[in-house]
Amino acid sequence: MIQIDNVTVRFRIPHERIPTFQEYAIRWLKRRGVRYADFNALNDISFSVEQGETIGIIGPNGAGKSTLLKVIARVLRPTRGRLRLRGRVAPLLELGAGFDYEMTGRENVFLNGAVLGFSRKDIARRLDRIVDFSGIGDFIDAPVRTYSSGMVARLGFAVATDIRPEVLIIDEVLAVGDAEFQQKSAARIREFRGSGSTILVVSHSPASIKALCDRALWLEHGAIRAIGPADAVVDQYAPGKPVR
Repeated sequence: MIQIDNVTVRFRIPHERIPTFQEYAIRWLKRRGVRYADFNALNDISFSVEQGETIGIIGPNGAGKSTLLKVIARVLRPTRGRLRLRGRVAPLLELGAGFDYEMTGRENVFLNGAVLGFSRKDIARRLDRIVDFSGIGDFIDAPVRTYSSGMVARLGFAVATDIRPEVLIIDEVLAVGDAEFQQKSAARIREFRGSGSTILVVSHSPASIKALCDRALWLEHGAIRAIGPADAVVDQYAPGKPVR
């Protein structure tokens, strides 16, 4: 379902901060320029994911986990290497990132649905189910700028997962909302898993990775440290860490 071949993602990091465009222009005219350093967020990554498999991606902050998901979601293009992917993809990277905060929750459901490829008729048919799952209730006609970050994320999750995708990409969604909503989110992911969706999930929760995933991929400094059965890799990554 997913094939990653020798993927590298390189960013250019400026050595110094240029406070204004005027200062940048002066440096350019004087041919002084700005000095940069290259940083590999991912470094020669290769692995494959079979249809219906659930892969957990673990590692410390800055390891390249979110960058990898963005490559697979085709939000980022790799500097080098190749991605091959089949099927409809639902990337849950930054829930609510595509919302217009001056519009109401209802209006944003239609907007977000259109971005995901749904027709207005499709969204109208799904609206009550989306609102019910999100738990937004009476706030659906309030401007999104009045929502808490958890409410925005719950509404984004409800829209993106109302239809089963072939590939579901999840970045820390399991930490969204209260305990009840986290249980609902996990149950929906298990439902997708049971119906054959391919799932990639980033989480800092060892318990979530063990409960939901067939395999785990441990990233460190942009490279694969280990990949294998979820229980074994999580125990190797976090030995002695309590599973809650």
